[in-house]
Amino acid sequence: MLLVNTPEIPGKKVINTLGLVKGNTIRAKHIGKDITSAFRQLVGGELKEYTEMLNEARQIATKLMVEEAEKLGANAIVNIRYSSASVMQGAAEIMAYGTAVIYDETL
Repeated sequence: MLLVNTPEIPGKKVINTLGLVKGNTIRAKHIGKDITSAFRQLVGGELKEYTEMLNEARQIATKLMVEEAEKLGANAIVNIRYSSASVMQGAAEIMAYGTAVIYDETL
């Protein structure tokens, strides 16, 4: 599966546009990591626990989006975007979305 964040695939011809595909997940860290992050906020610096959580969430959302595109028979997703939202303290939703397409792989 080819994934690009551009509206077209450079050097390739899109044969068919199949439609919007998406994947989303809501993730939270356990209370121990929340407490660790709260202390780190006092002194400043990267909140590594939340960086890990968001990276994991992006991977899961991307995987779910790809699975949806594969069910449609796509071999690529173009114009991929990510969005995030805080659902509650310590929990975030990540959504990946794009347009599933079939492109000519022979070119």
